[in-house]
Amino acid sequence: MRIIAQGAEAKLYIDKLDGQRVLVKERIKKIYRLKQIDEKLRKTRTKAEAKLLTDARKLGVHTPKILKLTEDKIIMQFVEGERVKELLNKSDEKTAGEVCVKIGKSIGKLHEADIVHGDLTTSNMILSEGKIFFIDFGLGSFSRRIEDKAVDLKLLRQALQSTHWKILKPCWNNILKGYKQEYRDAEKALQKIEEIDKRARYAKR
Repeated sequence: MRIIAQGAEAKLYIDKLDGQRVLVKERIKKIYRLKQIDEKLRKTRTKAEAKLLTDARKLGVHTPKILKLTEDKIIMQFVEGERVKELLNKSDEKTAGEVCVKIGKSIGKLHEADIVHGDLTTSNMILSEGKIFFIDFGLGSFSRRIEDKAVDLKLLRQALQSTHWKILKPCWNNILKGYKQEYRDAEKALQKIEEIDKRARYAKR
């Protein structure tokens, strides 16, 4: 077992299952919570994330395949590949554009099915065998609200601005190109981003 990441809510580690390498996401026990409440929360959140991963796969969005599920662990396929964060920083504009269209189409499929990822950054995307895998749905949810989908997109734009600012414009434009192909209310989501931006600017005055 090798821990590769640990946050406030969960830890990720590489393990083996039936002789193959797997990724395990285990929700951490919180000793400050009542035991019954803690167990219920970890169980509920683990189950919810597993459903998001499974439903996304059914839509044609690439996610790690779940191999085993317990009350506080998701044991899933270990995706071999390169994080999109590193990939975009070294790619030429043509390659970056093709990758971003794929990203946009996947997000569009999720939003069309009322799935909000909740943490859309290029760190949570892996390119493997020409496919973009979306990982870490721990902050995800099911929502019909246009504003929730707009916030999803806004978070991704902010990630691009901070991490990929040199190629921000072509990346964002290509993401939107793919997004509009898959999500029928794409324009409403983009309009909502503008409204959110205006509210933020007004609040700062």
